[in-house]
Amino acid sequence: QVQLVESGGGTVQAGGSLRLSCAASVRNFSAYPMGWFRQAPGKEREFVAAIAWSVSSTAYSDSVKGRFTISRNNAKNTVYLQMNNLKPEDTALYFCALKRAGAQEYSYWGQGTQVTVSS
Repeated sequence: QVQLVESGGGTVQAGGSLRLSCAASVRNFSAYPMGWFRQAPGKEREFVAAIAWSVSSTAYSDSVKGRFTISRNNAKNTVYLQMNNLKPEDTALYFCALKRAGAQEYSYWGQGTQVTVSS
């Protein structure tokens, strides 16, 4: 059974930074693409960033490009999301997700960690 546990959320002022972590309990973690998503109140869940098994392959939504950085430490079974220059519109519940090899959709999701950015 795959388990994903996010941490690192909190409340920060606009312009501040946070680093989210997602610890995965899964064998061969390095083989799986990982992603970060977020959901603000009253809005649909949206894609934030993704990283392939190869740490050099990453993708970002336009809204966070240049401010957020996704990374992974395969030795620690952990994926990170470094968030800089945070804006009030970044306020949301942030989820990490794991995609099985060959799958089109993400297969497993964490419970989420809340990020609140005050103006």
